[in-house]
Amino acid sequence: MAKRKQRTAHIISHTHWDREWYLPYEKHHVRLVKLVDALLDKLDRDPDFKSFYMDGQTIILEDYLQVRPEQRERLEKHIRDGRIVIGPWYILQDAFLTSGEANVRNMQIGHQDAAKYGSPAKIGYFPDTFGLVGQTPQLMLQSGITNAFFGRGVKPTGFNNTVSDGGYESSFSELTWEGPDGSKVLGILFANWYSNGNEVPVGKEEAKAYWERKLADAEKYASTGQLLFMNGCDHQPTQLDLPEALATARELYPDTEFVHSNFIDYLAELEKAMDHELSTVKGELRSQRTDGWGTLVNTASARVYLKQMNQQGQVMLEKVAEPLAAFAHLLGQDYPHDLFTYAWKTLMQNHPHDSICGCSVDEVHREMVARFDKSRHVAESIVDDSKTAIAEAVDTSAFAGLGDDPLPLLAINTSGWERTGVLTVELDARRLYFRDGYKLEQAAQLVKETDLSDRVLVDAEGRAVPYTMEDLGLQFGYDLPNDKFRQPYMCRKVKLTFEAANVPALGLKAYAWVRNEEKAATASTARSSLLAGERAMENERLKVEIAEDGSFALTDKASGRVYRDLGIYEDTGDIGNEYMYKQPDGEAALTTKGVKASVRVLEDTPYRASFEIVHEWAVPASASDKLDEEQRELIYFPQRKSQRVSETVPMTIRTVVALNRGGKGVELTASFDNRAKDHRLRALFPTDLAASTHRVDSMFEIAERPNEPAPEWTNPSNAQHQQTFVEVSEESAGLVVANFGLNEYEVLQDGRNTIAVTLLRAVGELGDWGYFPTPEAQCLGESTVRLEVIPHSGNGIDSGAYAEAYQFQVPWLSAQTGVHEGKLPAAYSPVSWEGRGLAFSSMKLNRESSDVMLRWYNMGADAAALKLGAAFPAERVYASDILELPGADKGLDAEGTLSADVKPYEIVTLGIRPAAARA
Repeated sequence: MAKRKQRTAHIISHTHWDREWYLPYEKHHVRLVKLVDALLDKLDRDPDFKSFYMDGQTIILEDYLQVRPEQRERLEKHIRDGRIVIGPWYILQDAFLTSGEANVRNMQIGHQDAAKYGSPAKIGYFPDTFGLVGQTPQLMLQSGITNAFFGRGVKPTGFNNTVSDGGYESSFSELTWEGPDGSKVLGILFANWYSNGNEVPVGKEEAKAYWERKLADAEKYASTGQLLFMNGCDHQPTQLDLPEALATARELYPDTEFVHSNFIDYLAELEKAMDHELSTVKGELRSQRTDGWGTLVNTASARVYLKQMNQQGQVMLEKVAEPLAAFAHLLGQDYPHDLFTYAWKTLMQNHPHDSICGCSVDEVHREMVARFDKSRHVAESIVDDSKTAIAEAVDTSAFAGLGDDPLPLLAINTSGWERTGVLTVELDARRLYFRDGYKLEQAAQLVKETDLSDRVLVDAEGRAVPYTMEDLGLQFGYDLPNDKFRQPYMCRKVKLTFEAANVPALGLKAYAWVRNEEKAATASTARSSLLAGERAMENERLKVEIAEDGSFALTDKASGRVYRDLGIYEDTGDIGNEYMYKQPDGEAALTTKGVKASVRVLEDTPYRASFEIVHEWAVPASASDKLDEEQRELIYFPQRKSQRVSETVPMTIRTVVALNRGGKGVELTASFDNRAKDHRLRALFPTDLAASTHRVDSMFEIAERPNEPAPEWTNPSNAQHQQTFVEVSEESAGLVVANFGLNEYEVLQDGRNTIAVTLLRAVGELGDWGYFPTPEAQCLGESTVRLEVIPHSGNGIDSGAYAEAYQFQVPWLSAQTGVHEGKLPAAYSPVSWEGRGLAFSSMKLNRESSDVMLRWYNMGADAAALKLGAAFPAERVYASDILELPGADKGLDAEGTLSADVKPYEIVTLGIRPAAARA
């Protein structure tokens, strides 16, 4: 019997396909078509070319077949035969800049698309993801995947993905990766990058030198004799002569088995050979044990406008359109599965790291804006249809007895928690259709004469609700019925703003604007105010006092803690690139501290007060000409010596600081016209709290991170990724700063544990492997950003501060309707739940079964108890996973509610089959 060879070289053919990056999408697209054409020809004629891995993303198939639809049969054959390996993702997405639900939809759609051709590869593939979130192991296991292949996040990789020596987080390129919930997967680090087997020589002399180096590099980090070589790289054409190259290698190294392999076979052999105890790496993989110059973290602030549009798109789909469409489906409306898939795919085409990270050429990011708009427009159309179906089902007949000419409206809360807040509703006070015989001039005159006096806003119990009304005047509009031609009209439109109180989670509450002279007179005399001085305002929880320089002090009345100097702006130079921030050497930051601002009252109503703060500031116009010289000479950005010019340009910042009557936090909206280049603008929130760590919202997790970087860290900046919020807290007090689409923050080492949130980063080059100018990355022009500052008593979960931060992401919705009977009461939600420590994540329908799918995750380290009730008859309630596969049945109690234990940090999905549904 022949002795088994002790060393096996697994060569996997692949290409890493960034759809867009240093070239616009279509230029890469053309190259992709050529690549797949050549690959199919090779597979047809050469059985020795065993297999090819299609980069883990099924969108490549869509992109190819868009141009070559006639090649589908050939493509399907090689996929079914296992020679082209596809999935599990739809696209290779960035981890920190995309939401948890976007990642779940990515896995779901990738599996759905792969199933049309064969089976998806159960490979957790993250070749070039810019760091990985801590919940990845749990998400992989819930997808039936027990491994994760990745290229970044832990040592031994260093600058430019080169191997470094010493201080390893893992002893080998193989490791055990454990998530916060205890989920474990086998991690495979591309220690020598995902191109370590690229361009294998056929000639003996070249091959000898090549394999001497490559085998030694792989053995340096491998835990067994099963060595992994990735034959391909970014946009790399297939190496068609690989079978010949491997024949040469076998001749040169008879002691080594060279296999044209695939990931499944490699993993099987690796498992057999494993005889070492692997290092366990826990939680997030963010390259913290490095010098800090190669983490690519500042992609979180490159082209902030893209991050804001992405957050808007994600929220509109997962937090608004999906739950509303599920609600409407329970009332009999069809759920638009195909439209959701289309909208999600369009949005996710912006989620690859080179796209959403804002680190491509300008043409790429122009096209992204159009995709964001397209996806949002589909989501908004679904929302409009769903609102109409829901509004027609609400019984508003009681409003007929509360005043004349009632105009009912719904306040709709699609967040996962009961909600009180201020919303604005546009109503048609009168509408005249041209179909009813009105001439244009006649309709306009009648509408103008509409009487808006003596009206009052009431809830379903007849209680007057304080509000303000803005007359929007005469407006043209039209309906687009499903069974008729478009229906134009003229209307008198008004805007009502009021505080909706205790609107159920995932539900609604009805109000009406009625004509009632007595109630209107009473309401006008019962006016109150939140103003507490010339530059102060307060509600039951908070007090805000604005200083002359526009910063403000925030008092948390429950704890007595006062947070001072909040909302100062900081501006520094940035001579880095789209990937990394670099402040000019020796530069002192400019701030608005001590810079007098103009302050005036903007709103004074019973439900909200706000102040406008205007800073007439100036900042340096740009970096010096030396920066252009350094960029052209490809000077590594930490070594650049450029400074900012002495010439300044105006930087006027208009900030609105608002406090709602029932608000748990203070909302900030800042607008500015950026006229400067090569700089970074941040908002500063000193906490003055004693803490060595902080917490930050990440994908299905509140991650805890140290305030001070690792000893190896030499970068003066320690910026990090966030999603919804960042928090610093001590035992009895804490401060949460929530954001909308502002994904970069830093906890400063300034003795005050200041939370700094990046509002703008303006740079002029891509900055990776060559010189790629990106003038549009300077982000010149108007910008608007939104934040909320939420103090609490030391526990962000129990105080509701985290829930408040999550609700800050979700817009209030409204719908005007008529007076009619309906099967829904005036306050209603189709589902209800409770559970300390749980965050609600999504409500949607399963594509195959139309079951209602609900998801939560445990934010903390303590077990939680989930109680779930449905307002509709349920035939079955069962446990599921992120692929929405049916699991074990969950019993319901006599009242029809479910109780379930949730482990620390667990992601929980439950399915509900309505009684009327059948499998």
